[in-house]
Amino acid sequence: MTSLGRTRPTTDSIAYLRTPAAIRERSARVLKHVEDGQSHWFSLSGDGLEAAVQATLAVTRERFPNPAAIPFHSRWRHFEVGGRDRWSALAERLKGLPPEEIARRRIDLAVVSVLLDAGAGTAWSYREPGTGETYARSEGLGVASLHMFAHGAFSRDAKGDPLRVDAERLAALTPMDIAMGFQVKAHNPLLGLEGRAELLRKLGGTGLERPGALFDIVAGSSEVKAESILAAVLDKLSPIWPTKLGDVWEHPAAGLVPFHKLSQWMSYSLVEPIEGAGLRVVALDALTGLPEYRNGGLLVDAGALRPKQRALLEKAFKPGDEAIVEWRALTVMLLDRIAEHVRGHLGLDAARLPLVKVLEAGTWFAGRRLAAERRPGGGPPIAIESDGTVF
Repeated sequence: MTSLGRTRPTTDSIAYLRTPAAIRERSARVLKHVEDGQSHWFSLSGDGLEAAVQATLAVTRERFPNPAAIPFHSRWRHFEVGGRDRWSALAERLKGLPPEEIARRRIDLAVVSVLLDAGAGTAWSYREPGTGETYARSEGLGVASLHMFAHGAFSRDAKGDPLRVDAERLAALTPMDIAMGFQVKAHNPLLGLEGRAELLRKLGGTGLERPGALFDIVAGSSEVKAESILAAVLDKLSPIWPTKLGDVWEHPAAGLVPFHKLSQWMSYSLVEPIEGAGLRVVALDALTGLPEYRNGGLLVDAGALRPKQRALLEKAFKPGDEAIVEWRALTVMLLDRIAEHVRGHLGLDAARLPLVKVLEAGTWFAGRRLAAERRPGGGPPIAIESDGTVF
């Protein structure tokens, strides 16, 4: 495999690979490769895809009897775990600030929290101060990062103005800072600790005075296209990724395949802060489903994707390995199909149930539920060596 660190694509190629259209186009090539029986790793099953649809519907109906109440899939849901609206409690301390500044501060929090959201591993958990409740995985990471934010861990003035994120503070963060905030100990290890700290330090060196400056970049009119949010994220944050192109990998059937999973997760998580300032985010379905281990795990555990080699389920892979690139590309394409089927069953169109709501209503939670039923600890069916920058 060619090292992407040495790849020198043209400027136009980089621009194209940063678009959701490129994610779907390259992922579609991988899908065709698998449909044609050319894959060494996976085969497809229509019955398994229907099982994934039904698992998603079951979780959706259980969690949201009224489909109109389905919220966006975003970091803000993790801040609400346990039925506690943690952001509203913090917002009380920001009364008197204009809506635009509150949006910047919410974006400050969301950006940092998303960058800390790579897979935690099965051994880590976080005991929340004040409540004593314990959370693991994404919810634990979200609550831990919010508490760090609340105590000024990312602010240049932790005592006087804690609820913000400043570049100069990020640039000085150490793995020990993250370890302390996330209660990491020998018996409570967190995967990718060094990688998380490095991402935040690099974020401090992007030239943005604060992550919340993204609001001013996209807020040029009353309507903001979701794709414009992603474009701003990819443009301003591109220096933080370990490779030149970021979350872009090679596959023999498709060439360079972009995913931009964390960047899309971040973009989805910026929708509510932007709309909270009175703007409207449109064309949400331009963005893709998130190719991470919960959505991808749903497809494997439901039988939509059938491994051709036992090694897929027995060894750990790196993010750039062909099997993982293929798994993620198939996840992108099959999430679109699941969303279409779910809408049909619920009698809703894409305007009322965009993909981002299908992810929240069901695919992510269905993937988690199936994982818990099949494996101790509820880990993914395929193991990935995480460095804290992709998953």
